[in-house]
Amino acid sequence: MERDGQLLSARPALETEGFRYLHVTVGSLLATYGWYIVFSCILLYVVFQKLSTRLRALRQRQLDRAAAAVEPDVVVKRQEALAAARLKMQEELNAQVEKHKEKLRQLEEQKRRQKIEMWDSMQEGKSYKGPTRKPPEEDSPGPSTSSVLPNRKSDRKPLRGGGYNPLSGEGGGACSWRPGRRGPSSGG
Repeated sequence: MERDGQLLSARPALETEGFRYLHVTVGSLLATYGWYIVFSCILLYVVFQKLSTRLRALRQRQLDRAAAAVEPDVVVKRQEALAAARLKMQEELNAQVEKHKEKLRQLEEQKRRQKIEMWDSMQEGKSYKGPTRKPPEEDSPGPSTSSVLPNRKSDRKPLRGGGYNPLSGEGGGACSWRPGRRGPSSGG
């Protein structure tokens, strides 16, 4: 029995010695390379997440291809829908092109008419002024439009009094310009 007691007492000493050795070894390893281990674990986690999403997407694509290969009707319908959408967009584009061409034709026709009018007026000896804007006419009978323009000018108030001259230095209030002093600039 004594011998069994010695074996039992020796065993816990060896186990505690092993734990102590493990503790010292792991502790020194973490003290030396702890941050590297933490950052590498984080990096591995991020890489694993990225790869898992890509693998899922790859599997999904493979399943879609397999399903499309099995169901040719779906593929045909999808291609017909795509062709119909392309045809519709092409028709819209053609309609826009036609509208644009029509606008260009109208502009060219208008320019041609103006040139003809100018040529006719020059043949008659008149000067061509082109389409000018006419001032709005008033309903009241009165002087011609040429005499209306000076009246409009005389109705305006002058911005400053008649005796104001900005170069004279008078009437400017508190602000007046003075030339800077002569000589070298005062720098450091």
